[in-house]
Amino acid sequence: MDTPYKITVVKVLTKTLKVRIKDAKVLCEWARAVNFTWNYINELSSRSIRERGKFLSAFDIHPYTTGAAKDLGLHSHTLQCVAKEYVTRRKQFKRARLNWRKSGGAKRSLGWVPVNTGMATWKNGQVYHNGQYFGVWDSFGLGDYTFRSASFNQDSRGRWYFNVIVEIPELVGPTLPTAGGSVGIDLGLKTCATASDGQKIEGRFYRALETKLGIAQRACKKSRTKAIHAKIGNQRKDMLHKFSTALVKNNAAIFVDDVASSTLVKTKMAKSTLDASWSTLKTMLEYKSHQAGIVFEVVNEAFTTQTCSCCGSNPASSPKGRSGLGIREWTCSVCGSVHDRDVNAARNILALGHGRLAGGILALTA
Repeated sequence: MDTPYKITVVKVLTKTLKVRIKDAKVLCEWARAVNFTWNYINELSSRSIRERGKFLSAFDIHPYTTGAAKDLGLHSHTLQCVAKEYVTRRKQFKRARLNWRKSGGAKRSLGWVPVNTGMATWKNGQVYHNGQYFGVWDSFGLGDYTFRSASFNQDSRGRWYFNVIVEIPELVGPTLPTAGGSVGIDLGLKTCATASDGQKIEGRFYRALETKLGIAQRACKKSRTKAIHAKIGNQRKDMLHKFSTALVKNNAAIFVDDVASSTLVKTKMAKSTLDASWSTLKTMLEYKSHQAGIVFEVVNEAFTTQTCSCCGSNPASSPKGRSGLGIREWTCSVCGSVHDRDVNAARNILALGHGRLAGGILALTA
C-alpha cells in the first residue's frame, strides 16, 4: 500500500545528548589529572611566549604530553583534547596565560574529562571509555546512536553527566501526518514567547524563586542554594522543550523574530533577558524543525509591535518607544481592531515569514 508521506534523507545533523552517570568515583580522579594537564600546558605555553615569543599550537604541545596518559590514568586522546581546548580558549580570550584549574577548595573547577571522537562506546548497556564502564540513566536509547566526540562533566552539586554528540538524519517530509499550518513567535521579557495563535509562556523562572534563593544565600546554605539554581534551570528547560516540541508537531513552518539578547544583557533589563533564555528557545526550535523536516526562519522584528496586523498600517495609537512599553492592549485608529501587543507582533512576524517564503519561490521559478 502506497503512503503519501515519503521520507528522504538529505543530510546528517548532529545533536548533543546528556545523561546522568550513576557511579562517578573514577571520574573525580580523572578530573584531577585533567586539571594537572591543563595547568602544565598553561605554564608551558606562557613560558614559550615569554622566552621565545612563540605561541604553541595544539600540535606543538603534543610532544610534551606524549607518554603521560598512562601515569595520569587518562586516555591518550584525552590529553590531545585538553591541548586543543586550551589553544582554542587562549585564542578566544587573547591571553598569554589562562586561569588555573583548581582541584580543591571553595573555588574549585567543576570536573571535566573530554573524550575524542569514537573513544567512548555503548557496551553491555553502559558507556565504555578508557577501560571503565559507567552506568547511566538512559532516557534516549544510546544504543541506537554512533558516538562522536563527548565529555564527562560535573555540575555544581557534584553530579556527573555524559554529554555526547550523535548523528541524526534530517528528513524531507514528516514521518507522521502533521498539521500544515504556520506560526510566528514574538520574544519578550515578562512573556518569554508569544505565538501568533495566542499561546504564551512566561519567562519568569528565576523571579519566581528569587525570594527563596535570597533566603538560602543569606543563611549560607550552599547545598540549598545550588538546589534552587538547579530547579530554576530544570523548570526553564522543561517549559521550553514542551513549548518548542508542540510547535514543531503542529506546524509546517515556524518564524521567530531576530531580537538579540547580547545587547539587552548590558542594560538594566539583563536579569529578565537572561531569565527569558531566548537563545535556548531558538536553538531548540531550529534543531527540532530540521529534524522534523519543516521550515524554520528568523525574520526582522522592526516595527512588528507598532504595525496593525489587520490593515497593515502604522497608526498613531500603536505603542511606540519606551513610553509605550507598558501598553499591553491597544486599538488601531485606522481600522478599529483591538490588539494584544505580543500577539499582534507575532502575527506580523508570521506575515513577514510568508513574504520571505514567497520571495524565495518567485526567485526559484524565475
